[in-house]
Amino acid sequence: METSMSMEEVVNKISELFKQEGEPPPKKQVKKSHPELMKNALYYFQNWENAIEHSSGS
Repeated sequence: METSMSMEEVVNKISELFKQEGEPPPKKQVKKSHPELMKNALYYFQNWENAIEHSSGS
């Protein structure tokens, strides 16, 4: 699979959404509003929870 974002871009975008919402962005919402972000996040992190964990610095 070809990616359109680097891992760093994915982490930064998730972090940005986290800051805007004040909580981790829900998978369904991101899948609908940012499909490319979701596709790339799943490529790098295998699941949304791992992407969130990595992006929040936990």
